Amino acid sequence: MNTYDVKIHPGDTANFTNNAAFCVGTGRMGLALHEEYQDQLAMAQALCGFKHIRGHGLFCDDMAIYQPYTDENGEQRVAYCFTYLDRVFDSYLAKGLRPFIELGFMPYKLASGTQTLFYWKANTTPPADEDAWVNLIKATLTHLAQRYGRDEVSSWPCEVWNEPNLRGFWENADKEKYLRLYEISSQAVKSVLPDMKVGGPAICGGTGSQDWVRDFLTFCRDKGLPLDFVTRHAYMGKDPLHRGRYLYHEMRTVEDLFDEMRTTRGIIDSFPEYRGMPLHITEFNTSYNPFCPIHDTNLNAAYIAGLLACLGDVAASYSYWTFGDVFEEQGVPPRVFHGGFGMIANSMIAKPTLWTFAFFNNLRGEPVYRDERIVVLRREDGSYEGVAWNLCREAREAIDVSVRVPGEGGYALLTRTVDEVTTNPLKAWHVMGEPESLTNVHLDFLRQAGQPHCESRTVNADGGEAAFTLHLRENAVVHFTLTPAACDSDPGYDYMWYVEHA
Repeated sequence: MNTYDVKIHPGDTANFTNNAAFCVGTGRMGLALHEEYQDQLAMAQALCGFKHIRGHGLFCDDMAIYQPYTDENGEQRVAYCFTYLDRVFDSYLAKGLRPFIELGFMPYKLASGTQTLFYWKANTTPPADEDAWVNLIKATLTHLAQRYGRDEVSSWPCEVWNEPNLRGFWENADKEKYLRLYEISSQAVKSVLPDMKVGGPAICGGTGSQDWVRDFLTFCRDKGLPLDFVTRHAYMGKDPLHRGRYLYHEMRTVEDLFDEMRTTRGIIDSFPEYRGMPLHITEFNTSYNPFCPIHDTNLNAAYIAGLLACLGDVAASYSYWTFGDVFEEQGVPPRVFHGGFGMIANSMIAKPTLWTFAFFNNLRGEPVYRDERIVVLRREDGSYEGVAWNLCREAREAIDVSVRVPGEGGYALLTRTVDEVTTNPLKAWHVMGEPESLTNVHLDFLRQAGQPHCESRTVNADGGEAAFTLHLRENAVVHFTLTPAACDSDPGYDYMWYVEHA
């Protein structure tokens, strides 16, 4: 077994910007009308405390916002219905979440073509009538401002479309038509809410994606268009292998994905007008497919830990796609584990990745150490907190992380461990025979199997130093706190009596 040493000295500081809680992704907005969706979102919020939520389908027909009709005089009119939008946004705000608005997709009766995407047939063609599209944006933002207040809604970021560099998400991946869409959309946003932040181009990776960023910035600069942030997506999957409805692929390294994001950061900063402008990674995950089994694994949780440790170096936010498995891009999920994007499996089973976010999102203190395996923060009261992980790509072996920090007296070391032994509901389901139909006994066990393993130890400092070791099995993610612990027992209460006399 390998031992990995970490020594922290008095006065040490480290570069670690933790933006993991800024935003989380969801499927299309209409899914928020499902009870289980709301239950999963509440669970994610209770553990992770995200600040914003971003998803597709604001203007899709299941949200019923755009409603053209012919009046009694034969004139063409447009009405807007915000009933479902209000229900969805009310539910977000009640959970402490602000929308990160995505303007898309195209209402069927406003679309210029018939191209659709996904099981739920999102129309991905430009508007047949630019004025009608602009009026739709203006009417929606005006309604939101009236319902929730101009200052509140102005604080919500607004992104124009989704992945226009991919032919499926934008007809023919037509860059010129997307740039025109951005032009009229960003101006519409600012005409209603001048203080609302607006950005794009929401591109995904692949050949030519960085050229899209550069051309988008050039277009905005030359046209003098509103632009408050740049958005893009980040996925780790390489060439896919298909088996039935499922997809498998090797993963890029954390370093490779980070380098791609750093390149985008460099392109933004190469424009004097946009140097330092926020980069929002409005989607990221391992695989880009909602039927890829990696999403259900401890390997996924360890990959995400590595990304959360470094993406803050280049991005103002990075939104995991998605919080839960109520998701239907390629059809309704057939089984509880199916490789869905979510941190939470259907039937309210926590996947390992949920805990990666819970651990990172709740970190508090001043960073004092960071590398490719661990981050450590020091609090004002002299306690320490951190997350360690053991991503096993090729060498599948456990490691011991030996940590030494400045300290005096006694400490309580509290650890929560998520690994392939302690927290692996996918394995439990596999051992059960991967049943399609789950009994209450199955579900109770799987929910318990999704919880971290908790341990507590006493650590006594020696020579001005407190030392402890974290044991990390394959693909482990471990949260730890080291807190001064002076004994404050109630008189007469003796924990050790039974320990010693048993």
